[in-house]
Amino acid sequence: MKNRAKMTEELVTKYTLCSLKKNPDAVTEYPILEFDDRALRLLSSGVAETLRHSKVQPAGGKGYRFCKRALDIVVSFCAMLVLVVPMAIIALLVFLQDGHNPFFSQARLTERGKIFYMRKFRSMCVDAEEKFAEVQKKNETDGLAFKSENDPRITKIGHFLRKTSLDELPQLWNVFCGQMSLIGPRPPLPREVVLYTPAQMDRLLVKGGLSCICQVEGRSDMEFEKWVETDIEYIRTRSMKLDIRLIFRTIQVVLQKKGAR
Repeated sequence: MKNRAKMTEELVTKYTLCSLKKNPDAVTEYPILEFDDRALRLLSSGVAETLRHSKVQPAGGKGYRFCKRALDIVVSFCAMLVLVVPMAIIALLVFLQDGHNPFFSQARLTERGKIFYMRKFRSMCVDAEEKFAEVQKKNETDGLAFKSENDPRITKIGHFLRKTSLDELPQLWNVFCGQMSLIGPRPPLPREVVLYTPAQMDRLLVKGGLSCICQVEGRSDMEFEKWVETDIEYIRTRSMKLDIRLIFRTIQVVLQKKGAR
């Protein structure tokens, strides 16, 4: 166990804060699949240090941040009240499928490299994380994000939950608690962030969200570099008007099931 922890720490140190030139068409092989608490703290501090030198200036002052947080609280609370029965039914269906916890928590990074645990309805088998090493070559997207429509780890009900984006509903609790926002760059996984270039880390300058420009203009169909560009565009130009517009566009895209996998 100690040897594994030491190896993980060395890998985090090696890859964090480095600009890696990758073939955009190549399959991403993640150097680290498991992160213990120490490795997560090391990665978080490395991201925070990198972002201290970022030239990207997030838009929006104190007034914007206050209104944004108020909107997050009100909308997430009201949404959870309205959706409490459908969410309970989904949780029951997921549980009845295999008798395991219907919820799934996963470490993600948000503003300035802060670590939090993002909640979802479980759409995969219970040992999905352990099986990731076997399926990572089935990646159907370029860049560092992993998406595979034919991922064998996804359960029958999981395919439906992902296609309809219903698996994301528990993140309303993350929003209500202040760990996420309704609108902001999607919070990435540690195994992805450890491979980020400093420019790609700029998408972690603000709090992560349920949706952003990428999610309404392409979602899984958008190339990773374009995804990063849209996140930086949002960070530079964010405003309450833009956030509200993106909320309504997100609802439209979800109902159309556009780009969902």
